[in-house]
Amino acid sequence: MSKDIRALEPTTLWNNFADLNAVPRGSKKEEKVIQFMVDFGKKLNLETIIDPVGNVIIKKPASKGMENRKTIVMQGHLDMVHQKNSDTNFDFDTEGIKMKVVDGWVKADGTTLGADNGLGVAAIMSILASKDIKHPAVEALFTIDEETGMTGAMGLQAGYLKGEILLNLDTEEDDEIDIGCAGGIDITAKNVYHEVNTPINSIGFSISVTGLNGGHSGMDIHKGLGNANKIMNRLLYVAQEHLRISEINGGSLRNAIPRESFALISVYSSRKDVFLKLINTTITQIKKELKTVDPNLTITVTETIAPKKVMTTISQITLLNTIYATHNGVFRMSNDMENLVETSNNVARIIVKDEVITIMCLTRSSVETSKSDLVNTLKSAFELAGYQVTLSGSYPGWKPNVNSQILNVLTETYEKLFGSKAAVVACHAGLECGILGTNYPDMDMISFGPTIQGAHSPDERANIKSAQKFWKYLLSILENIPTKN
Repeated sequence: MSKDIRALEPTTLWNNFADLNAVPRGSKKEEKVIQFMVDFGKKLNLETIIDPVGNVIIKKPASKGMENRKTIVMQGHLDMVHQKNSDTNFDFDTEGIKMKVVDGWVKADGTTLGADNGLGVAAIMSILASKDIKHPAVEALFTIDEETGMTGAMGLQAGYLKGEILLNLDTEEDDEIDIGCAGGIDITAKNVYHEVNTPINSIGFSISVTGLNGGHSGMDIHKGLGNANKIMNRLLYVAQEHLRISEINGGSLRNAIPRESFALISVYSSRKDVFLKLINTTITQIKKELKTVDPNLTITVTETIAPKKVMTTISQITLLNTIYATHNGVFRMSNDMENLVETSNNVARIIVKDEVITIMCLTRSSVETSKSDLVNTLKSAFELAGYQVTLSGSYPGWKPNVNSQILNVLTETYEKLFGSKAAVVACHAGLECGILGTNYPDMDMISFGPTIQGAHSPDERANIKSAQKFWKYLLSILENIPTKN
């Protein structure tokens, strides 16, 4: 299938994307892709630097006639989200992404595609390797660990970059120009519980919630998509008088809306029929509620061998009430920008096993005080239930600058090329611009990119025509970078 991808136009973009996708590059496991990028820069005989945290910087002089333009930083992140369908046999640590062309889109075979942010990285690679594209002096910044902590952007020290303008190529709608984003913080709640022997005359059941679309926990949080952790809790809650929980394993990454959850329980034999009636009624209700946004939702309840150990009744009640009380989804909409989610939370991961409960959330907000308000809301609910709460990985948002010089360049270029106006927006994702701005406060920043749908899920796909549009737009922007003062 790589032949099909490499034949797409623009070939330089798709070939660099294919080369990049052949390299395993999960967050916090970027050693191979860092070396790949270093080798790429050195092969071009360009100045190539690895900073102390692992970011790669490659510098290229201006093309002939463009020496009087401002130096630009072109930025993308090397890591990708690792998600796969439960029936997909794939090892992200050793295998390259398997891609295919489907109805005008590039997709992966049962896994995330890595177009977030691989297409942006591939575009920067294409500029670095070009011999006939007009561009100012370029400092290519390839950051690490954007998806699980922003540690690359946070670790980039002042002094490495001289550019006055930053082009971040990490947004996912080709008719939008992004000038702001949300910050975020990780919330981890932990508690212990007591196990007892499974009551006699009990039978076992496994419950699975699968087939949800999932998606980006920022960009997709307003869509009302099903959260597998909340769905599982709803099922267990409604029938809690008839069952005892042994294990729960739901969700995966903080920045992905959970698509799957699995539970092992015991049910009193005498209450089997009542239990199944309650569960099946609730399943019907949930499917009806989500049929528009998650038509492939599958919930199975399968009789199995009863587990040896289960939670005590009081521990079970506390757990189910706690998860029900944990806010999930949009918390507040922006008063300043229409249709912008200001603050949200994703109940991303729930593990109940071996007398330890772990609940992981990612809270996002473009307003720091609103982020703190939601954190306190969640923290209070957890602590009332006896959980220990840890806050980590906090990063700032990116405050919009409507008077940006590069914004004027992008809006005028877009209208000239495509005959319509681009939407100037802020997004609810965590772009790196706000973090980079702490050490480079005078840098004029903007973000744009090709249309990508289903990011952070196995349904991730990149639109082929949009990639062509994005490439045309990027080349025109490079030609119109302002002159030095």
